[in-house]
Amino acid sequence: MNTRNNIFLVGMPGAGKTTVGRQLARRLQRRFVDADHEIEARTGVRIPVIFDIEGEQGFRDRESKVISELAEQSDQVVATGGGVVLRPENREVLRQGGTVIYLNAAPQLLYERTRLDPNRPLLQVDNPLQKLVELFNQRDPLYREVADIIVNSLGGSIAQLVKQVEKQLDKQCAA
Repeated sequence: MNTRNNIFLVGMPGAGKTTVGRQLARRLQRRFVDADHEIEARTGVRIPVIFDIEGEQGFRDRESKVISELAEQSDQVVATGGGVVLRPENREVLRQGGTVIYLNAAPQLLYERTRLDPNRPLLQVDNPLQKLVELFNQRDPLYREVADIIVNSLGGSIAQLVKQVEKQLDKQCAA
């Protein structure tokens, strides 16, 4: 077990990382950080603008820097961006920086949650559901590789999902 005591939430866009993370941090009396919001605060622009100007590669570089810095801190709950697991070095930083929880949700549910959100640059395509399926197939094995805990988000209430995460954390601590 690492000494930093961070909790990193990973998962696809729309899995509930920010919403669950915020409530989990409140319940555990920890600081909450949304990595994407942190990137926006540092750059002064929304993520779609970063994608427009710097491309996905530029965004991923910024994301890696933020995740690395957050992993050096302690006692926080961090909602990561959905693509953070694409880089092996990020997966290692997450593993070393705390407990990683994968919020797993089916592409159809993710589509329902994200279909009207213009702040998801990778989903601004003709067929966002197909894109979500492609991203899921690419990322799911990487989320599973890095995860200490996998929680299935089946579309229930956020409160239920937070309780499920807490229960899994308690189990892991007791082990």
